[in-house]
Amino acid sequence: MQRRALLAAVLAAPCARTIAAPLPLQRPLQFPRDFGSHPDHRTEWWYITGHAGMPQAGGGVRSFGFQLTFFRSRVDATQKLRSAFAAKQLIFAHAAVTDLKGGRLLHDQRIARAGMGVASASEQDTDVRLRDWRLHREAGGSYAASIAANDFSLVLRFTPTQPVLLQGEAGLSRKGAGPNETSYYYSEPQLKVQGHIGLGASRFELNDGRAWLDHEWSETIMPPGAVGWDWIGMNLADGAALTAFRLRDRDGRSLWAGGSWRSRSGELRAFAPGELRFEAGRRWKSPATQADYPVEWTVATPVGRFSVKALLDNQELDSRGSTGTVYWEGLSDLLDERGAVVGRGYLEMTGYAGALKL
Repeated sequence: MQRRALLAAVLAAPCARTIAAPLPLQRPLQFPRDFGSHPDHRTEWWYITGHAGMPQAGGGVRSFGFQLTFFRSRVDATQKLRSAFAAKQLIFAHAAVTDLKGGRLLHDQRIARAGMGVASASEQDTDVRLRDWRLHREAGGSYAASIAANDFSLVLRFTPTQPVLLQGEAGLSRKGAGPNETSYYYSEPQLKVQGHIGLGASRFELNDGRAWLDHEWSETIMPPGAVGWDWIGMNLADGAALTAFRLRDRDGRSLWAGGSWRSRSGELRAFAPGELRFEAGRRWKSPATQADYPVEWTVATPVGRFSVKALLDNQELDSRGSTGTVYWEGLSDLLDERGAVVGRGYLEMTGYAGALKL
């Protein structure tokens, strides 16, 4: 991934490309197989974000956000090579901790070619490894993550409390009007969090947390003219789950949008592009990259109008040492129209420090 130009402003507009070509023939997702990797597709990621806290002796809770992502990328130029040393698949990994009390974001990254006992992504079930970093799905359905980063560590278990959520049309999610501008995409919201975070010599035992898992794979994930996206995955306090995203052009106009709402009772509604509107609010300019990010948003959906507010402005991740990109991804609150906090999750914004290339 590479980036080109600095975007100075982003002002959301309704999607213009709402007439979509028919979807290609789709195979139904099958589990546990589709928990695993899909090396015949160019790009794939397993992505977990969440929040949890540790009760303090004097009262209150010290709260943290966390993010870990494993990427798999097919290298087209080497696919016909017979050498065992050919880098046919690359594995990347990002991990981050948002320390709200400390007012800081800690971030680390890894990259290696698959094979040789260094990195791998199983096709049978979720089991992604990159040296001493690992995310795997256990026999009972929980996910276990172990991340030993330079300035922090994560040893976490994520236990499903709800069924898998198939995004888009039964797991095939449009990313544009073209027939091939799609991805296979499912989520697991409302994951229960257990484990600990290490910050230097301090260890924080976590409880009362919630996490969100996305697994997505595709050949083409952005339509022509797109420079990046804005995305939210929000666990609501009542058990509901909200997904909303849009893909933007260089002028900040929406090229496509989508998402879903699943109520606490399990009713699922997928959103059409014209049903979503993103409106940028307060902005924050990164002193490191000069990228200008909206850290507050209003998102209008068919199930309500919500505000999204970052809990820490500086949650920019510089991943030029692995995926070659800079993006903003951070712990944020979800508020209803009355201003009451109704959920918490993550906001992701790409393409603000330069056009995203996948």
